[in-house]
Amino acid sequence: MSTSYLIKNVSVLGGEPTDLLLKDGVVHEGADEAGAEVIDATGLIALPGLVDLHTHLREPGREDAETVESGTRAAAMGGFTAVHAMANTEPVADTAGVVEQVWRLGREAGYCDVYPVGAVTVGLGGQQLAELGAMADSAARVRVFSDDGKCVSDAVLMRRALEYVKAFDGVVAQHAQEPRLTEGAQMNEGPLSGRLGLAGWPAVAEEAIIARDVLLADHVGSRLHVCHVSTAGSVELIRWAKGKGVDVTAEACPHHLLLTDDLAATYDPVYKVNPPLRSAADAEALRAGLADGTIDIVATDHAPHPHEDKDCEWAAAAFGMLGLETALSIVQQTMVDRGLLDWAGVADRMSHAPARIGRVADHGRPIAAGEPANIVLYDPAATRVVDPAESQSLSRNTPYRGMELPGRVVATFLRGRATVLDGKLQ
Repeated sequence: MSTSYLIKNVSVLGGEPTDLLLKDGVVHEGADEAGAEVIDATGLIALPGLVDLHTHLREPGREDAETVESGTRAAAMGGFTAVHAMANTEPVADTAGVVEQVWRLGREAGYCDVYPVGAVTVGLGGQQLAELGAMADSAARVRVFSDDGKCVSDAVLMRRALEYVKAFDGVVAQHAQEPRLTEGAQMNEGPLSGRLGLAGWPAVAEEAIIARDVLLADHVGSRLHVCHVSTAGSVELIRWAKGKGVDVTAEACPHHLLLTDDLAATYDPVYKVNPPLRSAADAEALRAGLADGTIDIVATDHAPHPHEDKDCEWAAAAFGMLGLETALSIVQQTMVDRGLLDWAGVADRMSHAPARIGRVADHGRPIAAGEPANIVLYDPAATRVVDPAESQSLSRNTPYRGMELPGRVVATFLRGRATVLDGKLQ
């Protein structure tokens, strides 16, 4: 196998064409190299390897839906060189032993780096803080903690978690969902939920938790990250908090940027997700917030489920949808093609900023001489029709089935090693 690649005529962040040499795991600008494999990248854009702060890899415990290996294969196909694996596994990643297991599985698979997210509370039970310090000191060096899938609804417990993580520069990533306001909720609350007879999920259930938590974070002087923001009101709350100097960051998911709650009228559970698909006005507010930096990053919330958990009636179906292999295309369609972000902005929202929030040192770096060769080559002029059968994930619950999306990941390099080349997994 070639250990070096000479990438010719590539547009770094959409700039003027240049040549890049990837050798010994780092970038060398404009250099020729005997024996290097030459890649004609005319028309392609080079971006720093994407970093996902919110991925569900399901292992240990739900290997019928996904494994660390299958999930990271999907990640590489989507242009990701690092993902943060959420803690809602079986057993829950609430101890040093479990997070180290996930971290080692990622290293063994080798398709992208895996950074485990530690649970905030024992067993995601919301009653007692998990071993935050032990997970931070483990080989996995956990810096992001979340009960994602469940909200840390107890204000005292949330305060204690925010205080605790300050000791090692950690961040609490909150799943903002007031549980009492969403009991039995199935879709976005509004006129359509009433017509469909599906229990409504009010925007205030998300916004109330965000309002509480930004005040708590400000009070204790700690870092807060808000997962999968979905409403216009949430965007305004985060904008207000940032204006007050609160150390808060937030993410939007590709599906909330593109899809809206009218899809629930199909009763197809592939569109059932937590938080739910919202209105067109909410999606527009999310895009505007992502463009102006109120929303810091795009995170996939890649949530694979086996066939039997999604191919059933809506009320019984699991929440969640796939996202890793389509994220960059959705961001191109919703943000770049609309003139809301340029490619440098995409690099910031999908690589630099998530790496900074997750305290990942070797990813999200600029494409420059001496930097780690974590790079994705992307063809923005290509189009593709999404076929779930072609996914590297073990699951097939993509909401984009049959849709024509712009762009295609041509190659992904992890420390100079090709994990994807010519659109094929290596």
